[in-house]
Amino acid sequence: MGLVTIWSCLVALTIILYVVLDGFSLGVALLFPTARDEDERDLLMDSIAPVWDANQTWIVFGGGALFVAFPMVYGVLLSALYIPLLTFIFGLIFRGSAFEFRANATRKGRWNRAFFFGSLVAVMAQGLTLGGIISGIRVAGGHFAGGPFDWLNPFSVTVGIALISGYLLLGSTYLIIKATGPVQDRAYRQAFWSGLVVLGFQTLVTIWTPIHYPSVLTLWFSSPRIYFIWTFPVLGLIAFYRLIRSLKARREIQPFFCTILLFFAGYLGLAASLYPYAIPPGITFREAVAQHETLRFTLWGAMIVLPLVLGYTVYSYWIFRGKVGKVEYYH
Repeated sequence: MGLVTIWSCLVALTIILYVVLDGFSLGVALLFPTARDEDERDLLMDSIAPVWDANQTWIVFGGGALFVAFPMVYGVLLSALYIPLLTFIFGLIFRGSAFEFRANATRKGRWNRAFFFGSLVAVMAQGLTLGGIISGIRVAGGHFAGGPFDWLNPFSVTVGIALISGYLLLGSTYLIIKATGPVQDRAYRQAFWSGLVVLGFQTLVTIWTPIHYPSVLTLWFSSPRIYFIWTFPVLGLIAFYRLIRSLKARREIQPFFCTILLFFAGYLGLAASLYPYAIPPGITFREAVAQHETLRFTLWGAMIVLPLVLGYTVYSYWIFRGKVGKVEYYH
């Protein structure tokens, strides 16, 4: 396996880890308005408080990996998607500030709204960014050659709304594991309906992608890609079926892992559709890669840091396993 492939896989891994891990905490924030009172909102906060900072580590790792390994991609994406990316960062900052201020506020109403809207802005900005990438970015001479609002189109808005429903599904299935009583009962219903919406949006985006980006259709049916790429939609359908079955049977852990599998299926299907393009429709990973000496040198650092971050993440989730409410982490 070459260095380009290794670094491509590392960047892809950090992105999906961020999407899943910070995705459920963003999903819990999006469910904030459904809580009936402050006690329930405290419970929602307690469910993510011990791990949410660690979850955001992956976006830092991913951004650093992209800058080191594929500097052209880093530069072009920042230029082309400056507005949604900056909006995403401001949303995370706003959300984090609201989280901390709410802990010490006597009147929590304004911070509840700030936490929700900051999270909503961050999620929508993520979707607009992804939609903008899939839509294609104009590049000339290794530099962005388009306009500041090329990313804003009906397709990217649809992807943004789809991501909201996906994070709602992640958040609700996570709450099934962490909560009890009325919050858990409501989470089962929220997971069921958001799961149906996610399936609908995945179908819509799958059909719309080759219409919006015609070369994807050619890639889907080219050899040898055709022999494995269709396994991802099948995997997604199996995950969705198991998700609905587990929700009806009121399983606690299985719905969350079925949701993760559903996300992985969609993510791998998208990655397989776009590869080898790092910046669709014209810049491949090999064209955007840094010097091989840089890749080799920084790979040693990644081999040290990645297991440490993974180990810390697993350890923190193990330590704070179980239901919230018995021990309060947030207060």
